[in-house]
Amino acid sequence: MARYSKSAGKEVKRAMHRKKKGKLKRGKGGKGGTVKSRKQAIAIGLSEARKKGKKVPKKKSGKKKKSSRKKKH
Repeated sequence: MARYSKSAGKEVKRAMHRKKKGKLKRGKGGKGGTVKSRKQAIAIGLSEARKKGKKVPKKKSGKKKKSSRKKKH
């Protein structure tokens, strides 16, 4: 079973193309600076695909695992 839809892949491809041209901006409303990182461009593409309701897995939450260490008394 595919994790991402083909249309989601196209959305990422579009974002990468905008990054290459220097038109991909970061932050709300694209008011931030231009994106330099390849990983960030992919993340933006997936985020846009998610907003359009395309098949993309949910964003991983930043929860930390609880430590399994025992406390010393």
